[in-house]
Amino acid sequence: VQLQASGGGLVQTGGSLKLSCAASGRTITINSMGWFRQAPGKEREFVAFIRTDSRFEGSGVADSVKGRFTISRDNSKSTVYLQMNNLKPEDTAVYYCAATSRYYKIDSYYRATSTYNYWGQGTEVTVSS
Repeated sequence: VQLQASGGGLVQTGGSLKLSCAASGRTITINSMGWFRQAPGKEREFVAFIRTDSRFEGSGVADSVKGRFTISRDNSKSTVYLQMNNLKPEDTAVYYCAATSRYYKIDSYYRATSTYNYWGQGTEVTVSS
C-alpha cells in the first residue's frame, strides 16, 4: 500500500485547508486510515481517523481539533480527506496520513501511531498569526 498526501500550504489564522490522502496498491486490505501531525521539536500526535472498510462505521478526531476538523472518505477513490477550518497557529505541523490493515473493535486503538503499518510522506501546513 502506498499513500500520497496533498493539500498542505500556508494559510492565515482562521483560514481553511483540505488535505487529501490517496491510497494505492492493495487497498482492499486497509481497515482504517488516519491523520497525524508533528510540529518541530514535538512528538507525532493523533489528529483523526476513519474506518474505511465499508462494513463498519466509525471515526474520531482529537479533542484539540474537535469542531474544527472533519475527516471523510471516498472509497471509490480510495481517498481520505481532512477538512480543516478555523485554523490556528498551533495547528502548524507536518501532517501525515496513515493506513492500517489491523482491525480493532474499539475505536480508541486507531488513535495510536503503533496501529498503523503504512505511512505517507507528509504535507506541511503553516498557519500564520
